[in-house]
Amino acid sequence: METEHTEDREEFALPRSRRANERLHAMIPGGAHTYAKGDDQYPENLAPVISHGRGAHVWDIDGNRYIEYGSGLRSVSLGHVHPRVTEAVRRELDRGGNFVRPSIVEAEAAERFLATVPTAEMVKFAKNGSDATTAAVRLARAATGRARVALCADHPFFSVDDWFIGTTPMNAGIPAATAELTVTFPYGDLAATEELLARYPDEIACLILEPASHTEPPPGYLAGLRELADRHGCVLVFDEMITGFRWSEAGAQGLYGVVPDLSTFGKALGNGFAVSALAGRRALMERGGLRHSGERVFLLSTTHGAETHALAAATAVLTTYTEEGVTARLHALGERLAAGVREAAAGMGVGDHVVVRGRASNLVFATLDEHGRPSQRYRTLFLRRLLAGGVLAPSFVVSDALDDADIDRTVEVVAQACAVYRKALDAGDPGPWTGGRPVKPVFRRLA
Repeated sequence: METEHTEDREEFALPRSRRANERLHAMIPGGAHTYAKGDDQYPENLAPVISHGRGAHVWDIDGNRYIEYGSGLRSVSLGHVHPRVTEAVRRELDRGGNFVRPSIVEAEAAERFLATVPTAEMVKFAKNGSDATTAAVRLARAATGRARVALCADHPFFSVDDWFIGTTPMNAGIPAATAELTVTFPYGDLAATEELLARYPDEIACLILEPASHTEPPPGYLAGLRELADRHGCVLVFDEMITGFRWSEAGAQGLYGVVPDLSTFGKALGNGFAVSALAGRRALMERGGLRHSGERVFLLSTTHGAETHALAAATAVLTTYTEEGVTARLHALGERLAAGVREAAAGMGVGDHVVVRGRASNLVFATLDEHGRPSQRYRTLFLRRLLAGGVLAPSFVVSDALDDADIDRTVEVVAQACAVYRKALDAGDPGPWTGGRPVKPVFRRLA
């Protein structure tokens, strides 16, 4: 039975979810298959375990319904159980999912992808983003004969593989020699990037970055990177796992008009189904194929990379985006939400402490303490109040399934949370409102 959320934090509890989290930890390291979904990311004893979802709502096993943001870590951009996607998937499930030779579905999905992202000339599908970005790095190294990788230090995640994880605080198990081959550059600073390329002449295989994130690229920045990559003979890689389809149907590269050599897509591509893509220039991509005379590159070869139902989902997603103007709607929903949250925060006197950032289609929020510094303790307070009001929001990333009533209810809950936030600021201590230990950053050295 669906239960009503209470404004009394002491009455809001998740006993079934708490027991289920213990079951998960007993069998699964970290209690989840993605660190960002871990219960350490939520207030103590208030990490819902999900029963099911539909549209923009999910239900936990305690019977509570939530308006959900950042669905599937930004992957479910059309909403749960989207009819067009579900129909496409069900159709393929009745026809077989994996064969000893390519399915015609692979050709159809590739044609739809390349029609949607016309800056790419070839595409290869996989199951997760890490495989795609690592394939891009391997291809860049093979094409240039260079070993070093330069990645943007201001972007939080690129791959589970050693070339990236070695740069994080969770670098246990990664040889120093591997980590030393990855160097970093700051976003938006062409001079610093050029200095890095000059420091390692003819050593850097690629520049890899998200073309945009919580801030827009400075004027001329992406074009400047394109020129630097060309001049220094390295490959320019855009990680479009997040920007792909949320910035425009053709990705950030389509919006900003700068064409990378390679780009990677995922998340929104499958609306929750496991599919990712490596795309790029034919001259590079074909090195991983059979129709060239050079040394072969082991680009991507995955048993399940071309499962028919996942590629059918991707085709349906791409068709829906282009035919229904989904990206424009995501921006409109995000703009409405951002305006409401900012007004609610300002009205409660915490406009300088609860801060909404990012492109309207990809909003996040920051929780700042009385000194204006990012605070995990205040984030814990804020998340706790949102959960009690029926809003599951590790971010404010919208899905197409939200409606105006969902946005209005979210703003109402945010206002209630901001009222408590103001009390904590006045007291100089959020402790009485956090309910236990603070939430923790994903990348940290110790558990």
